[in-house]
Amino acid sequence: MDFTVVTQSWLVDLAKRWTRQRMSTGVGLEAVRRGLTAVTRFAGYLARAGVTGPEHVTRIVLEGYLAELAAGIDSAHRRQVHIGQLRAFLQAIRQHAWATLDPTAALFKDDNPPRPVRGPRAITEQVMAQLETPAAIAAWTDPAKALITLILIRCGLRVGDATRLDYDCLITDGHGGTYLRYTNHKMNREALVPVDEELHGLITDQQTRITSGPAQPVVLFPRPTKNPDQVIPMSTGTYRAALYQWLESLDVRDEHGHRVHLTPHQWRHTLGTRLINKDVPQEVVRRIVDHDSPQMTAHYARLHDDTVRRHWDAARKVDITGAVITDDAVGPLADAAWAGHRIATATQALPNGYCGLPIQKACPHANACLTCPMFLTTSAHLPAHRQHRSQVIELITRAEAEGRTRVAGMNQQVLTNLDAIITALEQPKESR
Repeated sequence: MDFTVVTQSWLVDLAKRWTRQRMSTGVGLEAVRRGLTAVTRFAGYLARAGVTGPEHVTRIVLEGYLAELAAGIDSAHRRQVHIGQLRAFLQAIRQHAWATLDPTAALFKDDNPPRPVRGPRAITEQVMAQLETPAAIAAWTDPAKALITLILIRCGLRVGDATRLDYDCLITDGHGGTYLRYTNHKMNREALVPVDEELHGLITDQQTRITSGPAQPVVLFPRPTKNPDQVIPMSTGTYRAALYQWLESLDVRDEHGHRVHLTPHQWRHTLGTRLINKDVPQEVVRRIVDHDSPQMTAHYARLHDDTVRRHWDAARKVDITGAVITDDAVGPLADAAWAGHRIATATQALPNGYCGLPIQKACPHANACLTCPMFLTTSAHLPAHRQHRSQVIELITRAEAEGRTRVAGMNQQVLTNLDAIITALEQPKESR
């Protein structure tokens, strides 16, 4: 930790006390460094503004600093980091009575710039399929780093929490279920996440590998050098460097053929998105990834809904005659129509399509969907249509052989509609 850039002796003393206090309570080194970076930048502004002591740090001074920060840093996220760290620094000074600040010297949440709207950060399944193959995992030269990768993918831990796992990190409940116990350093609390049998075995193997001395190691992933007692965990920087080398060796490409660049934190978003896509309740997902608020988990659900809607909007939809259905609604009306469609798919079990009837209306067709003018379907249901067609032909043939002309006639319309639907959905994409 370098304090030499801070020229004010009083500020150096406060920065050192804050740094020491944070490290002693278990705050990660990267977070502590971010705090020192924020204080260092603030020190430069105080020197230019002629502020000579903590008692002269006022709200007016802070507002001037916020203006300079806005002009000097384009990224809203980086400004949020600087403001948040400085706010914590000022709060710590007051809480521990390290110095006497002006009563107005405070920063508030609304001093932050608007939070930028981030796009999906989950890794696509095409890329994940390349990363999760046994051959890709076997390409790791260090089994410890390979295990960290699997923990990040399957358990959704932050990389700093994974590298600092305790040696004795597995616990079992009364029913034989195994859980990974770790410290959520961001929230400063213990958390548990279920693990499968394979991951359980790999963690046990790692424990065996590092158990060579008379004393049990303290951490599961000890730093490989200058660490005889195995009490210092592997640094996140060491893992990240190895991760980027691993990705380079695999030559992973996205759907456009571009080389993939990812961060370990994206696996956390990927797990959350996968669970939501599998209809795991949001509260369960929140507990698995140990979010502090439901709003954070709801972000995954919103992204999932956006993805499903894009696929629905792009899909070719045909009715019972094979005619293509178009939807010209835009804006709030389109959003309301989409909400109605989602409710319909959640409340009506149609294996071969969707009901286009507004949810406020009652169905006059008694679920005879293939003779209903409100029925819609897409190519995703082609297998069900083909199977249904075979069953209808068999039913008509049997009815005609037995002289049941009315039954045969009723199902002939269904067969006609099925033929029209299948023909329309099987057309090449270019002719649509």
